[in-house]
Amino acid sequence: MSSLLAAGLTGFAEPLVHVSVTRNSRCPAVDGVRVHRVRRLEDEGLGQGRLPRTRSEVAAIRAAGWASSDRQAALILAMSVQQRIVVPAQLLRAATLVRVRGRRPFIRQVVLDVCAGAHSLGELDFAGMCRRHGIPEPDRQVVRRGPRGRIYLDVRWDGVDLVVEIDGSGHRWGLALTADNLRQNAVTLGGDRVLRFDLLALRLEEPAVMGQVRQGLGHRV
Repeated sequence: MSSLLAAGLTGFAEPLVHVSVTRNSRCPAVDGVRVHRVRRLEDEGLGQGRLPRTRSEVAAIRAAGWASSDRQAALILAMSVQQRIVVPAQLLRAATLVRVRGRRPFIRQVVLDVCAGAHSLGELDFAGMCRRHGIPEPDRQVVRRGPRGRIYLDVRWDGVDLVVEIDGSGHRWGLALTADNLRQNAVTLGGDRVLRFDLLALRLEEPAVMGQVRQGLGHRV
């Protein structure tokens, strides 16, 4: 986290200074400093300037691995990408190279979520969630006609007119949000109800997400 904060990350409070050292290093105890013993990558450093630090993409993966919870790990990764502290392509590469203990599969999935957007969560994954919670599988990639042409809906349950849209990180960049809002309005005005979830909600809040889907389907489940 110290490297990310030095790179300009904002909105995250961290009272400790985090220092990474090689595994055979001997380090004195220092108040306010947490020492992490790591296996260094060959090109992970940013040189010996005023404040030598780990490259941001490596730091983000390690910080997520050392986070106190999955929620905090996901927050660190998402903020690093959203604030452009890390380049998505470099973070994707770092996720395959940097070794972390405990939650490596979770970190790699969240990195895909925040870097690759909706492409990282296949429609079959959402269908699998529905099966786990006893919810009928929806139709996928349903096509509707809107005022600006075809509208592709992520998932829809016929007969109850319920639509679920799953947003990747790309839905918050540039004019994507404007286009999404207009598309959702067109679907709603056409008679469907729309539930929107971002990918991290599906990763971190699956029971709550499926609870809202179940409520939207009403007496049918």
